[in-house]
Amino acid sequence: MKIFREITPLKTNDVFVVLDSVDKGFDYPIHNHPEFELNLIMGSAGNRIVGDSTTKYQDSDLALIGPYLYHKWDGSDAPLYHYNTCRVITIQFANNLFEDTLLKKTPFFKIKNLLTESNRGIVFTGETYRIAKDKMLMLTELKGLESVLEFLSLLDLLSQSKDRAYLASEGFNTQAINADSKRIEIANQFILSNFRDQKMKIGDVAAKVHMSDSAFSQFFKKYTNKNFTHFLVDLRIGYACKLLLESDEPISQICFDSGFNNIANFNRLFKKNRKCTPMGFRKLYKEKNTFDWKNQITPNQFLPGDNPLPETESPQEYATKLLSY
Repeated sequence: MKIFREITPLKTNDVFVVLDSVDKGFDYPIHNHPEFELNLIMGSAGNRIVGDSTTKYQDSDLALIGPYLYHKWDGSDAPLYHYNTCRVITIQFANNLFEDTLLKKTPFFKIKNLLTESNRGIVFTGETYRIAKDKMLMLTELKGLESVLEFLSLLDLLSQSKDRAYLASEGFNTQAINADSKRIEIANQFILSNFRDQKMKIGDVAAKVHMSDSAFSQFFKKYTNKNFTHFLVDLRIGYACKLLLESDEPISQICFDSGFNNIANFNRLFKKNRKCTPMGFRKLYKEKNTFDWKNQITPNQFLPGDNPLPETESPQEYATKLLSY
């Protein structure tokens, strides 16, 4: 599948930018970019695609997207609910905005974890959504240092939220488990480095942390809320999804590259986890990514990954209201 790259309006001297769009629609492809993005949808309904996750949203949605993670919203279901106005507020900021020395300071520790976890995409609901919405609406009106302080307050709110869930699966964007345990850190790193090995088994991981298989099984489930086998399958399926989208490799090759040793078993587990076959998954994403990139609302905003334009041809003016801070 052709992945499009968004040329964002963020400049070197910007702390962040806010794009405020009213009734501009969702005329863009599945895409990514190196910047973090916080996306607030109000007054629409349709599909949200983040990584290998495709889910419905209705009326409102708030998600944090990490660098280079594929994403797309559409308003395909909006007519069913008779929405009159759709407003989208998007905040984008550079992936190196917070230098390591700053993120190591105690007040920023949770924000650092939040940004790491956003590599899988995070959706926020409940009270967090309601407070964050007010803050993002406020950011469309504030200026100067006051806007920067409100932006930091917004990130702090999100970093402490319990009203959230991951979107992309393990394996699509692999990351370490955040836990105060050296053993689980060692185990997780070993799993992430070896999950594509078809011969990998629980005993291999248990031995790394000097535990019996049964003791490690209980220990692992305590931290991940999944048993080892389910976690490993989820990791391999997520990685297979990534290969299905990023390459034209045959399904059989992707099966073995993802750590499965049997095509029939791979197809069965994939269908159980994704409600479609691997071929159906690839076809669905290709169908959702039809896009006339030469006739987009903002010229040169979205570019095919294999056809970059010179820097001088980057967008000069965006179709939505743009605020830089």
